[in-house]
Amino acid sequence: MDQEFDVIVVGSGAAGLTCAIVAKKRGLKVCVLEKEAVFGGTTALSGGVLWIPLSSHGRKQNPQDSAQAVHAYMMNETGRFYDEHAVQTFIDNGPKMVDMLESQTAMQFVPTLYPDYHPDVGGGVDIGRSILAKPYDIRGLGKDMPRLKLPLKTITFMGMMFNSSNADLKHFFRATKSLTSAWYVARRLVHHLRELLLYRRAIQVTSGNALAARLAQSALDLEIPIRTSHPVTALEHTEGRVTGVRVHTPEGAGLLMRARYGVVLASGGFPHDLKRIAQAYPHLRRGHQHLSPTPTSNTGDGVNMAEQAGAAVDLRFVDSAAWMPVTPVQFGGGEVGVFPHLLDRYKPGVIGVLSNGRRFTNESNSYHDVGLAMIEACKSLPETAMWLVCDKQTLRKYGLGYVKPAPLPIGSFLRNGYLMEGATLAELAHKAGIDPQGLETTVAAYNVHAERGEDPEFGRGRTSFNRYLADPDHKPNPCVAPVRKGPFYAIKVIMGDLGTFDGIQTSVHGQVLRSDGSAIEGLYAAGNDRASIMGGNYPGAGITHGPNMTFAYVTANHIADQAGA
Repeated sequence: MDQEFDVIVVGSGAAGLTCAIVAKKRGLKVCVLEKEAVFGGTTALSGGVLWIPLSSHGRKQNPQDSAQAVHAYMMNETGRFYDEHAVQTFIDNGPKMVDMLESQTAMQFVPTLYPDYHPDVGGGVDIGRSILAKPYDIRGLGKDMPRLKLPLKTITFMGMMFNSSNADLKHFFRATKSLTSAWYVARRLVHHLRELLLYRRAIQVTSGNALAARLAQSALDLEIPIRTSHPVTALEHTEGRVTGVRVHTPEGAGLLMRARYGVVLASGGFPHDLKRIAQAYPHLRRGHQHLSPTPTSNTGDGVNMAEQAGAAVDLRFVDSAAWMPVTPVQFGGGEVGVFPHLLDRYKPGVIGVLSNGRRFTNESNSYHDVGLAMIEACKSLPETAMWLVCDKQTLRKYGLGYVKPAPLPIGSFLRNGYLMEGATLAELAHKAGIDPQGLETTVAAYNVHAERGEDPEFGRGRTSFNRYLADPDHKPNPCVAPVRKGPFYAIKVIMGDLGTFDGIQTSVHGQVLRSDGSAIEGLYAAGNDRASIMGGNYPGAGITHGPNMTFAYVTANHIADQAGA
């Protein structure tokens, strides 16, 4: 095998593959190295949404949006970490990246209806900044199809995938109430079961799996090698410049691979670097529990290698990760999955309480905002945890966590303790470890206003984002309904993450920087290995993939310019 390239990219997620594709399009010889036996990284497990203000898709939805509004929103959202030059570079290059990929590769996007997560903040909008990877038939990968990372098991139904922003889920929620939805669900299930029989996996993929698959197909079409099971163990230096990498091959041998113009670290950040997250995550510093649904292979390899090369890797952000409330799911045989609470918190009739039985936040805010509130509210408690509580009617209509709505059974979840049940709120509280009087008082006070669709304490349903993932058929407030009649149900939710925000300090072009601001020649960072432009905040759907892919595009073009390509 050829061991000398112009650019070596470490990691096969969205940022790494975008960088590789753009560099190859610019005429450079590129190789992608992936630690796991499958490609796609965290991207393949994600929602596949990109936050790209002023894209061609977004301009059609919201012609009034402007660069000034984006700057204002970013300034309000990122605070002291606002970087005007970086934001302008993002604004200038995000739409170019999208147009280039759509016109020259297998990558295709569709618009979404997502509002910004804080549309009421100055510069925020109700529509037009988030786009989504178009669904994809992975048979287009040919012989490489088995190498695509499977989606997160806990957010599929028998391996079948959904887009939260399309009609799929609405039909599944209404399958027992509408003949149209029942017919839709039946057809989807028949097609999916046929795929399982023929291929033992879903072929029609959506969300992050579609994003990873389309980017991988684009790279493979360009004859970019994606070498899986090739973990990089060290950077190679020659006269103060990074000139290659040391790789552990599937055969067990150490291998030196050289890069003429640059090594790009895009290995997924450090959500499973136990030493670093123990320093970075406030609830872990208290000794509380944390569970991440990101790939366990994301152990901070890129960040650690950069640090060893002299890079600045300071934990600057107050919130070093994208917080996600999660629950552990027992699959049997010792297998434990992680369920991210992406949808249930928005539904009317579901509330979140602490161990004292009290609500503490607007449950219909973004997962990151609910995580922030949870970390703060639990700082003096024995654990960082909340309980989602609802009644039987709500459970049957929407499900709760990994528990699916009617007519699917709930018995196994009651037996293994994932779901707790009580004929009364007091009985439920005793089983769940919640203060009974606190829960009864909270529900009674909440119900008084919820009967009218109001939540004066926390304002559920106040913003377009609150309402977006709720139930539009529930009136007058799609986010608010009372917790009425037993039996009552609860699940215990702990803190997790969707990936890290802090990371390697870089120039706007992705050059890895030392503490004195000088660049380490030949070394670049992209994706979650690079410190986020968002400064530890989460302003909208796709604020990881959008900036990550945009700056990967910028980095690849910078390397090509330096190489004279």
